[in-house]
Amino acid sequence: MNAIGAARSFRKHLRIFGCYYRLNLASALEYRASFAIQAFGMALSNSSFIFFWWIAFRQVGGSIAGYSFEDVLFIWAASSGGFGLSTILFANASNLSNLIITGELDAFLLQPCSVLMNLICAKTSLYAYGDAMYGIILMALFYAGDSAAWLWFGYGVLLFAAIYAAITLTAHTLTFYMGDAGSIGALASQFSLNFSIYPESIYGPAVRALMYSLIPAAIAVHVPLKLFRELLHPAAALSALGGAIAYCAAACAFFYRGLRRYESGNVIVTKM
Repeated sequence: MNAIGAARSFRKHLRIFGCYYRLNLASALEYRASFAIQAFGMALSNSSFIFFWWIAFRQVGGSIAGYSFEDVLFIWAASSGGFGLSTILFANASNLSNLIITGELDAFLLQPCSVLMNLICAKTSLYAYGDAMYGIILMALFYAGDSAAWLWFGYGVLLFAAIYAAITLTAHTLTFYMGDAGSIGALASQFSLNFSIYPESIYGPAVRALMYSLIPAAIAVHVPLKLFRELLHPAAALSALGGAIAYCAAACAFFYRGLRRYESGNVIVTKM
C-alpha cells in the first residue's frame, strides 16, 4: 500500500472510529439519569481511596516507598483518566472471550472495516466517564496551575488508554488458543491497574520487570511521573511512546493470528 492509500485508509478508519464514539455516547445519554449516577458513583468511589492514602501519609509522614502524597495523586489521576478513556472508547475488548465462546464474533467478521476496530469500539461503559472525570478533577485540585504536570498527565492518559486496551485484548485473545480465557483477561486488567496506582518501588525486581514488559502499565504512569518530577531527558518519553506503540502492534498481530483459529458459531446476530 502506497502512502496515499495508507492515508485514505487511516482517514476512513478515523471516521468510523468517530461514528462509533458518537453512537455509543448517544446510547449512553438515552438514559441520562443512569449515566449521571454511574459516572458520579464511580468518581465518588475512587475518592475514598484517596482519603485512605491521605490517612496513610499522615501516619507515616514524608513519603511512602519514595513517593510523596502528590506523586500518588498524579499516578492515580493518570491511571483513572487513562482507564476511563480506554473503557469509554474500547470497552468491548473485555468482552472478546465471551464473543468467541458464544460465536457472536461472526457479526464482526462481515463488517466493511477492520475486524479489530469494529470489535473493540462497539461498546462503551457508563461508569468509565466517572473515572475520566475523576482524573481531571484530581489534577484540577492539586496541579491547577502547573502546565508541566498537565502535559505529562495528558501524555500518561493517552499511553495508559492504549496500553490498557492492548493488555485486555491480548489476554482475551488467548481464548482462541486455550478455551475461555475470560478469567485471565480479568486478572490481567486488574494487575495492570494495581501496577499503576501504587508506588512501583514497593514491588520486587521480578514484578517490576513484569510491569515494564508483559503487562507494561508502569510505562504509562510511572514514566510520566518521573519525567515530571525528575526532568528526565525527552528521549525517555519517546522510548516509552515507542514501547507502547510496539506493544499495541504486537497485541493486534496476536489477535489476527488467533482469529485464524476461530470457528464460526453459526449464530445469527443482527448488528446495527
